[in-house]
Amino acid sequence: MSKTVLAAAVVLAATGFALAGCQKEIKPPFEQGVCFHVATNKDGTLRYNPVARKVPMMEECAATLEGMRMRFVRLGQSNSQGMVGAYQGSFIFIEKEGIYLGQTYDGPRFMSLVRTGDGRLAVPGAIRRVPAP
Repeated sequence: MSKTVLAAAVVLAATGFALAGCQKEIKPPFEQGVCFHVATNKDGTLRYNPVARKVPMMEECAATLEGMRMRFVRLGQSNSQGMVGAYQGSFIFIEKEGIYLGQTYDGPRFMSLVRTGDGRLAVPGAIRRVPAP
């Protein structure tokens, strides 16, 4: 009886992994040098709004999106929300801790820039804490 239960558990686990692999990944558009703001529609789909063109680097796109976020905050938008952008096939996630990059919308995210004590953005490890005397 226990072998039957174990075999059923293995089959269910394999089915779950197979179904998880079938989930469609959401990938951003790849347009050379175009920085997008990503908005979520009511039906859950994503809308890509071009914010800047001829942007040479992802960091510049992230800075453009951060400036947009700051202007929204000054207009009264809640600061608790993050902002999502896209640049040349990568998502840019602007969070309170810093800026993360990801190849898919729901996949893993990797730290790109961190916030300093005064809220500015810097490359991780660029700012070193000096011990108090």
